[in-house]
Amino acid sequence: MGAEARAFDGKAFTRRLSTGPGVYLMKDAEGSVLYVGKAANLRKRVASYFDARPKGSRIMRMIARITDIEVSLTRTEGEALLLENEWIKAHRPRYNVLLRDDKSYPWIVLTTDHDFPRVAFHRGRRDPKRTYLGPYPSAGSVRESINLIQKIFRVRNCEDSYFANRSRPCLQYQIRRCTAPCVDEVSANDYAAQVDDALLFLKGQSQKVITRLIGRMEAAAAEQKFEQAAIFRDQIESLKQMQSQQFVSAGNGDADIIAVAIGGGGACVQVVSFRGGRNLGQRSHFPTQVGEATASEILEAFLGQYYRERIPPSDIILSDSVDSIVVFAEVFSERAGKRVTLQPNPRGDRRQWLEGAKRNAENALSIHQASDARIEQQFEVLADLLGMSEPPETMECFDISHTAGNQAVASCVVFGRQGPVKSLYRRFNIKGITPGDDYAAMRQVLERRYRKLAEGEGEAPGLVIVDGGKGQLKQALEVFAELGLDGIPLMGVAKGPDRRAGYEDWVLPGRARPLEPGPESPASHLVQAIRDEAHRFAISGHRGRRQKAAVASPLEGIAGVGAGRRRALLSHFGGIRGVRKAGVEELASVPGISTELARRIYDALH
Repeated sequence: MGAEARAFDGKAFTRRLSTGPGVYLMKDAEGSVLYVGKAANLRKRVASYFDARPKGSRIMRMIARITDIEVSLTRTEGEALLLENEWIKAHRPRYNVLLRDDKSYPWIVLTTDHDFPRVAFHRGRRDPKRTYLGPYPSAGSVRESINLIQKIFRVRNCEDSYFANRSRPCLQYQIRRCTAPCVDEVSANDYAAQVDDALLFLKGQSQKVITRLIGRMEAAAAEQKFEQAAIFRDQIESLKQMQSQQFVSAGNGDADIIAVAIGGGGACVQVVSFRGGRNLGQRSHFPTQVGEATASEILEAFLGQYYRERIPPSDIILSDSVDSIVVFAEVFSERAGKRVTLQPNPRGDRRQWLEGAKRNAENALSIHQASDARIEQQFEVLADLLGMSEPPETMECFDISHTAGNQAVASCVVFGRQGPVKSLYRRFNIKGITPGDDYAAMRQVLERRYRKLAEGEGEAPGLVIVDGGKGQLKQALEVFAELGLDGIPLMGVAKGPDRRAGYEDWVLPGRARPLEPGPESPASHLVQAIRDEAHRFAISGHRGRRQKAAVASPLEGIAGVGAGRRRALLSHFGGIRGVRKAGVEELASVPGISTELARRIYDALH
């Protein structure tokens, strides 16, 4: 590879490049992407890598590996910025500063596909028929906002299934957190106005909501509807009280404060978010592959990746200036549909908030690095106890959860040298075994997990842990032997005396007596953490499967009764209770239900 890399003539290559804006992608001999960058002048920027000026050791190592460079011309530098971040997300180059791909950000959803929308907490994929606000920095900030929506605007929070089966108002109505649209205590138009007000509030347009409410209060008072006018008055007072606590005095109160801290070979980027003047909370980000990058370089890489899928606020306050500040302002303004300003090193109150964010970034980085050092020590002690030549890069742990053998779910959680790797977690619904047979369940999940690995797909973990004693470990050993994976280290973790945490027995292949590291061992803390996480992940999956089974219609298991016929039956008889009460002749009177099928339905329900 080295000879091929030296054969690449960077100076000759750059002479053929355009002087316009674009994106360049550097590759090594295997075709792996090393680095993605943008430039206002491609020729000048790419040539800078191959000139005689001194460069950092990290950049020199990268240049030594380059065997090819691809370029893509763009019309503007703004387009280059967008394309650069698309390519960074797609390729995850090893020499770019990377923002971890965190999909865990929570949102607020308004189910606007329903006649009476509900406000709720949401993670994951988004339905285009619904309205989403966010993402928010933390789950706590989402729940606080939902609480305010219920308190001020009385928008429902209940599940649609609960809403559809109410015959009288629930407790939320009694404590004035909902207007009970489920039992027609509020008209469709009035409820739609509540939802619209809540939506404006969440978008930071509190003053517009106040103006509306003042108009409604005055109209209600003029019609001598004093109780209704008092409700509007209370809403106005609540909103004004919140406005008086706003930190942003100019603009619409939307701002992100972003501060960078560097130290110990790592970095932390702290983001504090304000919307409509409300502090939504803060979040610490730990970019990877920082190397010798400066605070400005880290911040520039962060901005492009962070706002790739987010609508930027009007004001972005930065701890350090960035080279592309003008380009970012243009691109973000176009994306937001309004003027977006990036302000490094502000004065006055904003400087105080920025200094607070900077202190939090430094503190978070210190804690993060201490945690990394602790985990590294735990891995080293674990390897020593197990007689491994070096610590494992990754560990996978398996657990089974069920209730009396039913709805069994197996979990696989993965820990790396920096802790949990949640993107690699997997759940498996266990099928086709005798209920309660934990050995068969463990065998099944291991076969399903590692079959593709045996076929040459994926990377083998450095250690596999099964929750259980000799029986579970025996199943794992047999599966690995059948798959030809008996080179992967295995261990079982059995509950210790009195099931006390930290006193677990480590069951190892070929060892007569279990290993008992005890609660003081750092390795014991690590194994306990991954086993507890596997247990938690299995239980949550089992509960979901059990709940789904509990609410499933008894009609679903009847041959010949599909979704259409289920709807027809439930609609005709007013629910499953009515279907149960019906005789064969009554069932057969429903369109699409023959006498033979009606008999089958009756027998199944009785």
